[in-house]
Amino acid sequence: MLCTDDYRALARPRLPADVWDYLDGGSGAELTLDANRRLFDRAELRPRVLVDVSVCDTAGKLLGDALTTPVGVAPTAYHRLAHRDGEVATARGARGALFVVSIFASRSLEDIAAAATGPLWLQLYWLRRRAVLAELARRAQDAGYRALVLTVDAPRIGQRLRDQRNGFAVDPAVRAVNLDDAIMAASHEHREGASAIATHAAQTFDQTVTWADLAWLRGRTELPLVLKGVLTAEDADRAVEHGVDAIVVSNHGGRQLDGAVPALRALPEVVAAVAGRCPVLLDGGVRHGRDVFIALALGASAVLVGRPALWALAVDGADGVAGLLTMLTGELEHTMALAGRPRLADIGRDAVLLPDRRD
Repeated sequence: MLCTDDYRALARPRLPADVWDYLDGGSGAELTLDANRRLFDRAELRPRVLVDVSVCDTAGKLLGDALTTPVGVAPTAYHRLAHRDGEVATARGARGALFVVSIFASRSLEDIAAAATGPLWLQLYWLRRRAVLAELARRAQDAGYRALVLTVDAPRIGQRLRDQRNGFAVDPAVRAVNLDDAIMAASHEHREGASAIATHAAQTFDQTVTWADLAWLRGRTELPLVLKGVLTAEDADRAVEHGVDAIVVSNHGGRQLDGAVPALRALPEVVAAVAGRCPVLLDGGVRHGRDVFIALALGASAVLVGRPALWALAVDGADGVAGLLTMLTGELEHTMALAGRPRLADIGRDAVLLPDRRD
């Protein structure tokens, strides 16, 4: 395995076609899915020379936790679709890296925590049944999770045409085990021309939630609160005003609003609005250590990878995830050396040029 595309190439034939489309696809015409990747490819680096790069250090801290790498695993549902051990294998493979566990994990929060060697965060969607959210927050805190991540860009599921064409439904043998079966029933019901994921979300997601509701969630736990899905300076500023502890700049990997701004394009304005008041992370389109370097240069404290982690999981379980994260971190370290930026603190805004919006 020499690059993420190697994992992708091996993962695809190992997965059923409808599962592959569910994991790999985006919404609408997949404009944002493509734009996330394209902007990384068009960014240019500004290397410095005659710098001692004999040792390049990728270690840092995030919300008080020491990390050996700024590369973590993004929240994605149902890891048992990719590997029989599911999120337990992902947690083992993370080997000290941050792992954000989905509310729709197919292994229990407690089993994942027992397998983990690094910090875990729990991702949540705002469900109509608030008591369920409160119970998940309590369980996460009791199991040693370090933060809650509220996804805020999905009041309903994007129009994912691949899933609709496939009539995609989650295999009943692969369950979101941390939620009652009654809550999840619709996600397993196959209907031609419809996505069971979208049907389930329409029945269970609370579309009335606003900024005022964040206080309720904060009151359920002592864990830091992270908002995922912020793409504008306006929302970033409001998030900080409402006391959030970190922000993830994300367009849901191109799976929600098609045509939304690429995450990398949104990153600088979010960082500027936050003005150092809380950490900013990024996900969406990260495939290489060079991409990690670019995001760090534009102000991210860390990046999260979603699809590549699932590709690696499908290929070789925990060892695949470990190999992927080791590879991305090694590529980052190599980029740091060639760019003359041996510490994360050296990777500043002057290290990268983004193409003009009009290009």
